[in-house]
Amino acid sequence: MCIKPVALRLGGLAGVVCLGAMGGLAWAGENLPSPKPVPQMQAIPQPGAQISFQRDGVELARYHFGQELRRPFVFPVVGPAGRSLTRLGHPHDPESHSHHNSVWISHNDVNGVSFWDDRGKGRILHQRIERFEDGPEEAAVLTLNAWTVEPGKVLLEERRRTAARGLPSGEWLLVIDLQLEAKDEPVVLGKTPFGLLGVRMAKTIGVNDGGGLIRNSEGGVNEAGVFWKRARWVDCSGPITADAVEGIVLMDHPSNPNHPAFFHVRDDGWTGAALTHDGPRTLELRKPLRLRYALYIHRGVPAPAAIEEKWQAFAKTPLPELKVQTQRR
Repeated sequence: MCIKPVALRLGGLAGVVCLGAMGGLAWAGENLPSPKPVPQMQAIPQPGAQISFQRDGVELARYHFGQELRRPFVFPVVGPAGRSLTRLGHPHDPESHSHHNSVWISHNDVNGVSFWDDRGKGRILHQRIERFEDGPEEAAVLTLNAWTVEPGKVLLEERRRTAARGLPSGEWLLVIDLQLEAKDEPVVLGKTPFGLLGVRMAKTIGVNDGGGLIRNSEGGVNEAGVFWKRARWVDCSGPITADAVEGIVLMDHPSNPNHPAFFHVRDDGWTGAALTHDGPRTLELRKPLRLRYALYIHRGVPAPAAIEEKWQAFAKTPLPELKVQTQRR
């Protein structure tokens, strides 16, 4: 039944689109194409070298990759209450911690060069976007980055797939797949707790500032029980509005070479999965390193068993292809 006919012209074809009683679309004209399903999850390019990850038109996260940046990062990371669960910079030491870019990838020792600190010589520079993906459950972007040392020497080539995957009740997963490959010579990732993935939580979620709570898969609680301990996952939960408690679980994938990872965690609202806390790792030529992490954005303070269930599902998800795409001319 056509409740509200709307005239429409596509190229040389004319017809009527009907708005049905339930708000759905139907074509009333002849010779018009059948409408395709609109993806619930979309990665939409924005001005200023940014990509918005959206669910039904509502932003969940934004990927920043401008050439003026020292590294790409994701901000905001929006929870079910509509506020970002992450922030930029340390709430009490913003200058020396300017590298705390919400959710970011970097490392403190790459052939002796720091890509971690904003005062270091290393920069992770965006090269190109290789693929966009939209779908009913997940949206993603595949990018190529270069780990460069001034005045432009490339140490590593990085392919990064950043994906937003919808979950029920406004929750979702931010999944980051990485492939690091030495460019011209072997590269040593030195022993350090700083790198490869970091998360700076919103101020109110921190234990010190907001009375939040940190837990890991091994039963550790807060910095004293989680700092530099191996775990499958670490959860940071705390107040994000006057009425809502939410949080982020940082998950280490079992295919990562140092799994379960050491986690660098502080009561001031910072957490990171340390790839080389236990010792250096050498990337030989033509032997890329594949890594996978996820952030589970959730309501409330989930029971450890519920978090473990989410981790198990993440661990069983097949790794996506990170292939070079032929560029159109």
